[in-house]
Amino acid sequence: MSTFEFGSRSLKSEPLCVAAFEVGGEIMALGQSPWRNRRVGYVTGGRFEGARLKGDILPGGGNWSESGSGPDGAAVGTFDARTVWRTDDGAMIYVTYSGRSLIPADVAAAFRDPAQPHVDPARYLIRIAPVFETADPRYAWLNGVLAVGCGERTATGINHFIYAIR
Repeated sequence: MSTFEFGSRSLKSEPLCVAAFEVGGEIMALGQSPWRNRRVGYVTGGRFEGARLKGDILPGGGNWSESGSGPDGAAVGTFDARTVWRTDDGAMIYVTYSGRSLIPADVAAAFRDPAQPHVDPARYLIRIAPVFETADPRYAWLNGVLAVGCGERTATGINHFIYAIR
């Protein structure tokens, strides 16, 4: 029996925004080094929209991901993404996130095929933990937000559905 009880220490979430990242060009596979199998994808733009913030995802960010093998031949991965967002009213927000993906073997070929614009997101997992940083006083509240999100592959990149944890 544990001496710790969760009691009323539950987490609640509220929708923060949906971020539609556009990833131009092909994801570059750098190959298997002695430490990891790294891939790099560059963010070429996008848009984010939510009740309290809306704007553009600026070109120039990227995701330096790693991949490996998981259970039953699934592809597992980690994310190391960095982007800059500009709100419609001109605030600049630096957004970074880490995360995990799990793409089952029977979904992997369709998932990587750009000719297949939609792969049912119920068949794979993409989870992120974004952190926000801004100097703009109108959005200073973002500096204290702990967020999580789930991703959905699109024909031009990925949509992340981001929630603030309370």
